[in-house]
Amino acid sequence: METQTTTAANKGTNSAQEAPKKKNYRFIIVLAILVIGGGTFGISKYIHAQHHEETDNAQVEANVSPVIPRVTGYVKEVRVKDNQRVKKGDTLIILDDRDLQIKLEQAEAALAAAQANVAVAAANSTAAHSNISSSEANIATVSAQIEAAKVNVWRANQDYDRYSNLIKDHSITQQQYEQALATKQSAERQLDVLQTQKNVASRQTSAVTSQSSATAEQINAAKAVIKERQAEIDNAKLTLSYSIIIAPEDGEVSKTYVQPGQLVQAGQSLFSIVLSQDIWVVANFKETQLDKMKLGQEVGVHVDAFPGKELKAKITSFSPATGARFALLPPDNASGNFVKVVQRLPVKIEFVNVDQQPEVKQLRPGMNVVVDVHLD
Repeated sequence: METQTTTAANKGTNSAQEAPKKKNYRFIIVLAILVIGGGTFGISKYIHAQHHEETDNAQVEANVSPVIPRVTGYVKEVRVKDNQRVKKGDTLIILDDRDLQIKLEQAEAALAAAQANVAVAAANSTAAHSNISSSEANIATVSAQIEAAKVNVWRANQDYDRYSNLIKDHSITQQQYEQALATKQSAERQLDVLQTQKNVASRQTSAVTSQSSATAEQINAAKAVIKERQAEIDNAKLTLSYSIIIAPEDGEVSKTYVQPGQLVQAGQSLFSIVLSQDIWVVANFKETQLDKMKLGQEVGVHVDAFPGKELKAKITSFSPATGARFALLPPDNASGNFVKVVQRLPVKIEFVNVDQQPEVKQLRPGMNVVVDVHLD
């Protein structure tokens, strides 16, 4: 029995050794698929890289207009809310304008006073002209009297000479001679008095003329003051208009931090208005990616908000310097601590056919995007 069992076991072993081994082809097939797939993917990426430049260091940009008051004051009313759309000229904030109104009234009162000063100066000028005419008339009267006095002096001298000859012959009395002498002296004194009066009148006329010229200058000065006061009124009105803060452009209001009763300072940024009607993309490409890029090249923009959708755009400009140069603390390679780092250059990309791409109007500044530049 043992001999038969051993013989049967040996026959089974020989039969197992003689049976052919089965090969596992599944591993080979999977490996081949992976190699072919990886090669195809690598080749496609290589070919794509030869004709495209990509970067995910890009975001949507838009013009943002800050709302800044031009005068200091307390907020009286806020007429907008967060994310509200406004149009150019819409009222955003109203400031308390009572103190500005008082300043305007003060400027108007100063203008009225200046105008009254012009009227007074004009009246003084008229009076001065009247005084000039009166003085000239006095001079003319005195001049006529002087001519008459000269005639009297001549006649008195003639009479005196005759009486002087007659007194020598005792043809007249001493009384008659003395009377002729007195008449002569009286006429001469009268002429001297009239000439003195004429000189005084002439000096008065010169003084009145000077006063009239000064009054005319006062009128010009008063008119200049009127212009100055009018300018103050215009400035007060302009300042008063600044108490109403309006929207500088069409857009959407950002987060508003202003409340009624709050004191705002001139030049203080209150909030911003996003001018979303003009949207573009700024992509920061490495300097090693720029050798084949140029203006006008077609660009595909991929936004996370619209998966699977490629928005059409084009390159419109390159920044004149890298982003590091415009940083708050730009690197200074001359300091000695130099490490070569590939820099990035901002590239402006604008959308094309916006009317045919409604998704563009839904973009918001700050959204991250992936940019694919077609180099062909």
